[in-house]
Amino acid sequence: MTVVGDDGLARPVWAATDPLLREYYDTEWGMPVRDERGLYERICLEGFQAGLSWVTVLRKRPAFRAAFAGFEPDVVARFDDGDVQRLLGDAGIIRHRGKIEATIANARATIALRDEGGLVDFVWRFQPSDTPRPRDFSEVPTVSPESVALSKALRRKGFRFVGPTTMYALMEAVGIVDTHLVTSHRRGSSGVWPD
Repeated sequence: MTVVGDDGLARPVWAATDPLLREYYDTEWGMPVRDERGLYERICLEGFQAGLSWVTVLRKRPAFRAAFAGFEPDVVARFDDGDVQRLLGDAGIIRHRGKIEATIANARATIALRDEGGLVDFVWRFQPSDTPRPRDFSEVPTVSPESVALSKALRRKGFRFVGPTTMYALMEAVGIVDTHLVTSHRRGSSGVWPD
């Protein structure tokens, strides 16, 4: 179900009230991310979101960017135990040792993938041949064969906090699949899945 806002545009309930979520939905969610830094950031933030609400991560995103050097893989890959301790003391981010260490490991794994064509090509090769066309939120999948395969492939490459559900959320967020409700004003806006 979508909700028509005061601007006359239809959005899902989750994006209809909070101004930050509304802005994110209208301008960013579901749009293709095809640069290494941007995709690395999204993978890490989706990992931080696991078990929490996305709005929590979104509100902390400026602090995450400051704490993790703008999510530049070459910089984050050099983080050491001292950086982990510093980050564990940073109240601006989600202070979870495993997720912080995963962000560092994911930077190193991102750099290693450059010899195989890079993170972007690696992730986007899991784009399915078709995308869901949900009419209601209950029809939006939370996992797919492709997200399971992506999760396994990333884990083999040394990535962490990249489970199948988290990777499906990533695929939605970066435009690999389009799970905008068919009644949403954003449906097909990515250009990847024109309807």
